[in-house]
Amino acid sequence: MSLIRLTMAQALVKFLNAQYVEFDGQQQRFIKGIFTIFGHGNVLGLGQALEDNAGELEVYQSRNEQGMANAAMAFAKQKHRKQIMACTSSVGPGSANMVTSAATATANNIPLLLLPGDVFATRQPDPVLQQIEQTHDLSISTNDAFRPVSKYWDRVSRPEQLMSAMLNAMRVLTNPADTGAVTIALPQDVQGEAWDYPESFFEKRIHRIERRPPSPESIMDAVRLIQSKKKPLLIFGGGVRYSEAADTFIKFAEKFYIPIGETQAGKSGLESNHPLNLGGLGVTGNSAANSIAKESDLVIGVGTRFTDFTTASKQLFGSADILTINISEFHASKLDAVKVVSDAKLGLEAIADGLESYRSSYEDEIEKAQEGWKMELDRLSNVAFGGNFTPEIAGHLDDQLIEYKETLGTELTQTSVIGILNEIVDHESVIVGAAGSLPGDLQRMWKSKSRNSYHMEYGYSCMGYEIAGALGVKMAEPNREVYAMTGDGSYLMLHSELITSLQEGRKINVVLFDNSGFGCINNLQMENGMGSFGTEFRKRNPHTGKLDGDLMAIDFAKAAEGYGAKTYSVRTKEELIAAVTDAKQQTVSTLIDIKVLPKTMTHGYDSWWHVGVAEVSEKESIKKAYEDKETNLEKARAY
Repeated sequence: MSLIRLTMAQALVKFLNAQYVEFDGQQQRFIKGIFTIFGHGNVLGLGQALEDNAGELEVYQSRNEQGMANAAMAFAKQKHRKQIMACTSSVGPGSANMVTSAATATANNIPLLLLPGDVFATRQPDPVLQQIEQTHDLSISTNDAFRPVSKYWDRVSRPEQLMSAMLNAMRVLTNPADTGAVTIALPQDVQGEAWDYPESFFEKRIHRIERRPPSPESIMDAVRLIQSKKKPLLIFGGGVRYSEAADTFIKFAEKFYIPIGETQAGKSGLESNHPLNLGGLGVTGNSAANSIAKESDLVIGVGTRFTDFTTASKQLFGSADILTINISEFHASKLDAVKVVSDAKLGLEAIADGLESYRSSYEDEIEKAQEGWKMELDRLSNVAFGGNFTPEIAGHLDDQLIEYKETLGTELTQTSVIGILNEIVDHESVIVGAAGSLPGDLQRMWKSKSRNSYHMEYGYSCMGYEIAGALGVKMAEPNREVYAMTGDGSYLMLHSELITSLQEGRKINVVLFDNSGFGCINNLQMENGMGSFGTEFRKRNPHTGKLDGDLMAIDFAKAAEGYGAKTYSVRTKEELIAAVTDAKQQTVSTLIDIKVLPKTMTHGYDSWWHVGVAEVSEKESIKKAYEDKETNLEKARAY
């Protein structure tokens, strides 16, 4: 056996360079690069190895550990999970910052390789800088916090353990049925320890992402079920995009004349203008998809996790039967479904062969639903101050809106801004979002005119994903314009990778909707009987001692200008159009600071979201909210 003496960190870098994936006969390097924030826990180990010989790994310097991991996740998502970036941090706070990203990746089934530094395996300097000491268990470190949010977790306490740890890491990272965050904790002393590794460990290793075929029995079950139904509905989930099965999905829908509803992860897998595409489904869905869903007798979920937003807390589909096609048996088994556990493409093709001449019984229902939504979409795109606000939210808030108008100096509404952006942003551009009210507005309103142009992290709804995510998307697709659609709340939580985009010359466009608050949650509390409490950005009132003083007006454009970005301040439609038009000509990252009025989002459309409501209260509005919740719960599925 041929051996090569390397430190554990040097062996890790050499191994990462040798990993490839193969999908449908096409091979590519699996780990394109590594994001780094160096500290004492990794700089002299993994940092030394990367300086000495990074191989073909591209090494990037980041600003925030959560930000870099979010960027890595977005890169993998945009690459349909066929290529990834790794992330390394120091021990302690640096690694703890990545826990949120690990949870986000695992919730979304996106491969994410995390390589945090760890405390000394020898324990000689204990407690080393940034070490947590648990008196009941000295083996615990910050990195144990990754265990519940990782699909695979390991700690390399001896240099030879690297081999089994990384082989298992690759097993999970390349498993489409059960991928997510993989955390390999690297004690800082062990990173520098040498061992005689077998050279075979570093040979080119090809991990085949294979299409799992369905069983004949499950196909027979699926065919019988569909043939017994008249009005099925197809759900285009994220798994269809990762399977690269969009053309097969569309062919299936067209052949059997079945309408389509999109999930957040599935949206833009096919163009919005397809005749059978009803658009977004569920809590953040539109009237067309939700009305058809309520009347369907069979829901065929392809590559979807059936989150509460897709199912409207299991109330949307009524008494319809459920059929699933999913590579994951866990997700395929949800809602007591008839399940086809397989790759999306192979599953659809097999069912299509069995259905032969089947055709749904829809007549003009699809066209009528779409026409109704087109009229509502036109209204939303033209909502104006003092005009047609959604009455369920804003009917009694005229004084509040006037205050915002005067403080922010704007009459722009959120839905009208989205309508304008959808018209003037180039069709091939990619928009990125994650949290707040924008995911709902965008899933409903945004018309995707090209494939894979809508990138939404909504499996975990991680505030702060947007800008880091835009950087990851830009790195995955450098020839497309990328727009981070973010609210001021998310922006303030995490925008550090805007600076990384400037450093790397990776132009992104930050479209910032500033309504001076956590507007989405402000809506939620007020819709459920509360007042506005702790969700607006107000100064503390010296008279009341509460956060009910003056609104805060922040000049985000001025701050981002200091970073080196090209910035714009927008308060009118004319300024918005001019800003987006000019931003297209820029070569550096841009920020468009748009002041928008609150309570001007989309709302409702025959959906319900199950949230916790107080059962006991002196307020009549809270009592009514609880009664409404109980009434809706009676209509929902229990499983």
